[in-house]
Amino acid sequence: MKKIISVSVLLLLVFSLVLSAGCWPAPEHEPQGSVLNLYNIDPLTLDPALASDFTSGEYILQIFGGLVRLGEDLSLQPDIARRWEGSNGGRTYTFRLREDASFHDGRTVTARDFKYAWERACAPETGSQTAATYLGDIVGVQEVLSGSRRDISGVRVINDYALEVTIDAPKSYFLSKLTYPTAFVVDEANVARGRDWWRNPNGTGPFRLGEWRENERLVLERNDGYHGERARLDAVVFKLLGGVPLVMYETGEIDVAGVSTVNIDKVTDKAGPFHTQLEVIPELSFFYLGFNHARPPFDDINVRRAFAHAVDKEKLVSLVYRGTVTRADGILPPGMPGFNRELEGLGFDLDKARSYLAASKYGDAAGLPPITLTTSGWGGLIPQSLEALVVQWRENLGVEVTVRQLEPETFFYRLKQEKDEMFDMGWVADYPHPQNFLEILFGTSSESNFGEYSDPGVDALLSREAVETDTERM
Repeated sequence: MKKIISVSVLLLLVFSLVLSAGCWPAPEHEPQGSVLNLYNIDPLTLDPALASDFTSGEYILQIFGGLVRLGEDLSLQPDIARRWEGSNGGRTYTFRLREDASFHDGRTVTARDFKYAWERACAPETGSQTAATYLGDIVGVQEVLSGSRRDISGVRVINDYALEVTIDAPKSYFLSKLTYPTAFVVDEANVARGRDWWRNPNGTGPFRLGEWRENERLVLERNDGYHGERARLDAVVFKLLGGVPLVMYETGEIDVAGVSTVNIDKVTDKAGPFHTQLEVIPELSFFYLGFNHARPPFDDINVRRAFAHAVDKEKLVSLVYRGTVTRADGILPPGMPGFNRELEGLGFDLDKARSYLAASKYGDAAGLPPITLTTSGWGGLIPQSLEALVVQWRENLGVEVTVRQLEPETFFYRLKQEKDEMFDMGWVADYPHPQNFLEILFGTSSESNFGEYSDPGVDALLSREAVETDTERM
């Protein structure tokens, strides 16, 4: 697995810092009752088959649902499936659906709805970038993805409330994959309304879409017909691009606000008003910079090593991130099965960095071609973290790096095709299994392998671990 680590320069594990002071009284123009006001941006899509960005997923998880879900402790919980049984050596699952689960319009959800939703997600004309990743273990999915057949042979409707699913090999993480939006059920009649059907979604989740005015507000209203535990809020109102979140929190416009490093002193000051309202929440995620090894100069392993050793991650953690992240020496975050505290990454070492650059086919900084780093942004100032990296490479290696921004809304959808010599990337766990990081980000055929890393030996190792059920051996 050391080869995987070498593709990244900077690895940081993240903590979320949030201010929360409970619900403020709702102004007259808001939905009446218990209302939670939040800041956010517009979703790129509310189609579960198409969403692969975090923001869209936040809304979809409230509007739609699937067979199973993750509980607050990240354990697998029933959703529309009330129970399931495994057979055939762990290759076949039979899901027994609840008879009281319905779409928002009142129509009962059946096993046929799931078969339709999954086959639609895998159909080439849908254009899903996640179907192969999250449904690809099911027998017959690859044929549907390729367009050679329309139905998934490994999905069989037994009756209205029983669905049989066969996968290609026993995999301990398969059920967890079904908690991702791609596996959520959608209403065929709703989809038939046209390309933008998801702007008026008929979901099954605890909230329904009540209002959406782009760049202004989006309102989720409680679904009183929900089959699970009812939401304790009447509505959630998202103020879309409504201003500076911390200022909006101070003035009572929103009830919860994320805290950036710019405001860390203000919220951690024990004499200030926010200290008692601050919550620090660890996140199963990591951020890294990847090399495009298909383009010079990172086609040379010595250049990749030079750039990695020229970064002082400890200085970044303490000075730029103000201690809100921890240094990562590997791909997996603490708390994830397979995490290894003894793993050593490529540390800061100027002598090694300069010797590797000298040993490369480019000889020195002057011999390097132009280098551009692709990141997410609206064409304004780049984040301090990237600015600090550019400075470190300039000071430590004598190399100039240019930063190019792609629009945040489409960054994940366009990155693989549009990345430059380097790219900025982050990954938040979809489910608590190392496969969600290692295979999905670094498997040769993975849709989310943005760096297009490929190693037959690593692929073989990942395939072997895919059927491992003993977390102590991961």
